[in-house]
Amino acid sequence: MTHTLGLAPRPGAASRPRRVLAQASFEVRTTLRHGEQLLITAILPALFLVVLARTEVFTLPVSGGQERIDLVAPGVLALAVLSSAFTGPAIATGFDRRAGALRLLATTPLGRGGLLAGRILGVGFIQVLQVALLASLAVTLGWRPPLAGAALGALPFAAGTAAFTALAMLVAGTLRTEAVLAGSNLLWVLMAIGGGVLLPTGSRWLPSAALGDGLRAAMSLEVATVAVCTAILIGWAGVLTAGALRWFRWH
Repeated sequence: MTHTLGLAPRPGAASRPRRVLAQASFEVRTTLRHGEQLLITAILPALFLVVLARTEVFTLPVSGGQERIDLVAPGVLALAVLSSAFTGPAIATGFDRRAGALRLLATTPLGRGGLLAGRILGVGFIQVLQVALLASLAVTLGWRPPLAGAALGALPFAAGTAAFTALAMLVAGTLRTEAVLAGSNLLWVLMAIGGGVLLPTGSRWLPSAALGDGLRAAMSLEVATVAVCTAILIGWAGVLTAGALRWFRWH
């Protein structure tokens, strides 16, 4: 067969970066089209932000000279990390595992590493959208965070994302799908309300409390507290990642 214009077919898989980006794009589209995940990742955090910042329904531990929005906004951003890095990936991975999609994708050129990389990258894309949406809403409500605080907050934000993504993989890779769905939603509620995410609890050894306290401290430029919280989150990320690698089941 003669090929025109000097072009020849190029059979084979796409390059690894293209495969990972394609998987990440698929993860983002799936999340944005899924009503329950959209509710947890965007609608509920925005609702918490407005209700806690603009109503007197709940009494907040606001210190002298601090506005309600100054306390609420970092907590809502921490809640966004919890939603995008834990609840959404845990549910999606659990259903993919039950349907056999994980086992199938593991045998494709994407591979297990590419699948996990694409899922993690997809979480990152969702978080960019979350931060843009929630930070814009908070600024509209009167939040004026220092630029240095935003840069400092990237440390607990990234460490928290790693810790909760590892927790999502551990839960989704070891429990039955029904237990993943119920457990991830229950943990989201418990960590959001009583786990130190939205409001400080006084103890930051839980990953949820370390994340919330770390972001609140960053916006107050409390460098020492941010360092401690980030270290705690990195420790949790290491332990949970080791557990996920040890016990994760692909089928």
